[in-house]
Amino acid sequence: MEFQNHSPEGSGQAKNCQNCKKDFTIEPDDFAFYEKIKVPVPTFCSECRMQRRLLFRSERFLYKRKSDFSGKEIFSMWPQESDTKVYENSVWFSDKWDALEHGKDYDFSKPFFEQLLDLRKNVPIYALSTTLGVDSDYCNNFTALKNCYLVFSSNYSEDCMYGTGINHSKNCIDNIKVFKSENCHENFFVNSSFNVFFSAQCSDSMNIWFCKDCVGCNDCIGCIGLRNKSYYIFNKPYTKEEYQAEFQKFNFASYQAMKDFSKKVHEFWLKFPVKYMQGLKNSNVSGEYIKNSKNVLNSYLVSGGENLRYCSEINVEPVKDCYDYSVWGDKAELVYECMSCGLGVNNIKFCAECWPDFRDSEYSLFCQSSSNLFGCVGVRKKEYCILNKQYTKEEYERLKEKIIKHMKEMPYKDASGMLYSYGEFFPGIFSGVFYNNSLAHEHFPLTKTEAERKGYFWKDETKRAYVVTKKYSDLPDDIKEVPVSITSEIISCQEWEENQDIAVQHNCTEGFRILVSELEFYKKFSLPLPRRCPNCRYHERIKWRNPMKLWHRKCMKPGCNNEFETSYAPDRPEIVYCETCYNNEVA
Repeated sequence: MEFQNHSPEGSGQAKNCQNCKKDFTIEPDDFAFYEKIKVPVPTFCSECRMQRRLLFRSERFLYKRKSDFSGKEIFSMWPQESDTKVYENSVWFSDKWDALEHGKDYDFSKPFFEQLLDLRKNVPIYALSTTLGVDSDYCNNFTALKNCYLVFSSNYSEDCMYGTGINHSKNCIDNIKVFKSENCHENFFVNSSFNVFFSAQCSDSMNIWFCKDCVGCNDCIGCIGLRNKSYYIFNKPYTKEEYQAEFQKFNFASYQAMKDFSKKVHEFWLKFPVKYMQGLKNSNVSGEYIKNSKNVLNSYLVSGGENLRYCSEINVEPVKDCYDYSVWGDKAELVYECMSCGLGVNNIKFCAECWPDFRDSEYSLFCQSSSNLFGCVGVRKKEYCILNKQYTKEEYERLKEKIIKHMKEMPYKDASGMLYSYGEFFPGIFSGVFYNNSLAHEHFPLTKTEAERKGYFWKDETKRAYVVTKKYSDLPDDIKEVPVSITSEIISCQEWEENQDIAVQHNCTEGFRILVSELEFYKKFSLPLPRRCPNCRYHERIKWRNPMKLWHRKCMKPGCNNEFETSYAPDRPEIVYCETCYNNEVA
């Protein structure tokens, strides 16, 4: 199936979103996909569908809570206050319990979602979504991490800290979306690179500082839009000897010098055009931050996708023939309206946290290595189950069709009055995640009042159990002056001291520590100590990230009439070019 960027005028079908009340269009290619997987057209627009899915993702938060099995204190992505029963992973993945013990007969006098919600609240789920981890206890949502700390939504990486979306990488600290890279610090969307610092949207490069959209470059500082260049500073060429002499003058080991230079660089970047879409090695794609992909439309942060639409955060290749799919990948195929499912999933619809090798199933949560499930929670290595009760194949098929018919005749109504029939993802009340700790809040922020009006959970600020021993303002400016004893201090967060309202929005921890291995990294690469806690540093980095939204715009190159969809809003200061004009000017 091959998608086109735009359908012929008038060939789509107009719909009105029951959530935001805005009109949206079902394109002919969309109808073809819905027919292929036998689902009705959605009643939410693509943006509202995305927001609803992301509400189910607690991406970067860990909580101390009691295990509902042993009573032990454990770390979990589910807080004690949520309506979720949680077992420690060592128990959940063992034979000490059986999800089928919670099985129930289907009741045709009640809406399907009401019955599934009751099951969701009673079946225990695992504390952390992790597999193949080694010495990475303070991480979550990962596959195969080794010796990592506070690394989330990452895969096959080693010796990393404070990262999100770190894949096949090593020795990286404070990064977002780094792929096949090593020795990276404070970057966003970096691919196949080595020794990269304070940079964004760079690939196949090494020894670069404060660079943006540079490919195949080495030994560059403060540059933008370069291709296969060496020894450049602010897009100006130098000899190797001249470059090395100039590099010493910048003194990035000084926190103040680094901050001053960063401001200067960002002002310099605005003088140069940017391409309407950021991507690498693609064919027929639209959206933002897409690489190694073909026929991927209206999608965001996708790697190795083919025939996808309305997808986001698909970081592990390959992924094929999917719509409305958020987070993960890794040999995923024929996925529709699913969240946090991966590792060989195939032909699944309306599922969350189902992995690995999960197939031919619908409306299930936290299920593993199973097939032919409908409306199940926590089921492992089973088939032909409905509401955690097992049937023969023939019984399963007959009952499933009756339930789908019943869902259409008796839809579920949520707290805000919206209807959920067959073909819609779970209502938000199924999530169990605090809205302000969810990935949805990052991209679609709501106030506490707005969130609670929709029936979502909200996490109020709690008092920290530690005492700050050193103010951020008392830290040495230069890393060379930092003593080893700093690793025993609890440092105040600059954000908390200067603007508590913003700090609360960023889930500020008020104080933070410097780990021994972290200090060694800063010393090795002559990097200043951070002044903000990991959460506030994360929110500083995502300012580099364009929003999960597209605007229709024209190329800003004088004389060009090309139009496109771009994540650069019309009121942004960047000079936005179409691909042709950009390629004609890039160095």
